[in-house]
Amino acid sequence: MGLSHRSAPVSILERAALSADAQAKLLQDALAVEPVAEASVLATCNRIELYADVDKFHAGVAEVSTLLARHSGVGLDELTPYLYVHYEDRAVHHLFSVACGLDSMVVGEGQILGQIKDSLATAQRLHTAGRLLNDLFQQSLRVGKRAHSETGIDRAGQSLVTFGLEQLAGDEQVADWAAKKRALIIGAGSMSSLAAATLARAGVQEVVVANRTLERAERLAEILAQPGGAGAAEGFAARAVPMASVGGELARADIAVSCTGATGLVLTAEAVAAAVAGRTEGDPLTLLDLAMPRDVDAAVHRVAGARLVDIESLAEASADAPMAADVEAVRTLVSEEVAAFGAAQRAAHITPTVVALRTMAADVVAGEMGRLRGRLPDLGEREQAEITQTVRRVVDKLLHAPTVRVKQLAGEPGGAGYADALRTLFDLDPQTVAAVSRADQGARGDSAASTRIHTDDLNRDRS
Repeated sequence: MGLSHRSAPVSILERAALSADAQAKLLQDALAVEPVAEASVLATCNRIELYADVDKFHAGVAEVSTLLARHSGVGLDELTPYLYVHYEDRAVHHLFSVACGLDSMVVGEGQILGQIKDSLATAQRLHTAGRLLNDLFQQSLRVGKRAHSETGIDRAGQSLVTFGLEQLAGDEQVADWAAKKRALIIGAGSMSSLAAATLARAGVQEVVVANRTLERAERLAEILAQPGGAGAAEGFAARAVPMASVGGELARADIAVSCTGATGLVLTAEAVAAAVAGRTEGDPLTLLDLAMPRDVDAAVHRVAGARLVDIESLAEASADAPMAADVEAVRTLVSEEVAAFGAAQRAAHITPTVVALRTMAADVVAGEMGRLRGRLPDLGEREQAEITQTVRRVVDKLLHAPTVRVKQLAGEPGGAGYADALRTLFDLDPQTVAAVSRADQGARGDSAASTRIHTDDLNRDRS
């Protein structure tokens, strides 16, 4: 369940934005309600989604929507018209599409993969993701990586940073437009860092980084200033300043990019008006606001001598962007991966029953061999071993075809009932099946906790 730039206006997304603390509290509260067994939050600048494993659909929808409203601070009646809900395979399809960039404001952007990775890492750290969501999110990362490596989806659109800079540049190439300009970067997170590096490569003369934590600003400036570190041109300079210096630096800057986690405005219309006062005509201040909620007052759109591109204007600009043919290839890939994931989950559901059946068969063989030794005490060890092996082979051959076939059938849509049929036909103890299932989930959970997500497998920018 969630809302995004596709379902809600920016004003609602802005109000519903969740801080890191709010995300953690939402996850913890979700696990505390009865229908929810697992939960993970995916919160970006243009989407807020809660993925949950629930045992009752309608009760789950009611609880999750109430929790989203409570933690976002937007009333449930106001929030509900903008919420969407996806269930089972549709939920899997949605996340895989998101991971591939098909649901992004700029189609094909890759930053969402880092955000999904962060989402899973948070759920793992808080122990709110179990076997199902670990499998789902890990697979979504693999699907997203496949989409970018096996198709041309990257050609269908640019990252939000690049797209925003292209909007500022207008008819010019970003490199021509940015050459010799001074840039002010407000914030030192991954989106701000990406913007700073992009501008450095584009040929700006100077990048000034302002951040509430000066040490982080200094670290980013140091990385940018390293020879060849950001691909900057000769003569490029980077320095850090405290947030208190933003007003003065804004007056000197040609370009300002802001992306902080602040809950209030970072740049007011008055501050921008003061910064452009006294500038020569034809020398505007261009601003790119990538934050959600917004960092730059929307009233800046009306300030003479300033040009603002924000999330809302980016959404409008990307609405008519051409869809590359590669998008269809990614859609096909997503559909195939959804089918494979569903089949694997359904097949996994029957595995504990199959294991319990084979355990029962092994117990029958052991019991019969014990009785045989009692009736034939003079039977030699070699003969006993040969008889035991023969009986085991007979049992294995009898069970092989039905267990393989039932796994195949269980992997098909509507195949969940085959596990029940197998338990009924062989009169399997439900407690034994449940014990196998718990052991399997525990082993998977330990594996997920130990392996986590490899950053070298998905080295992408995050925001």
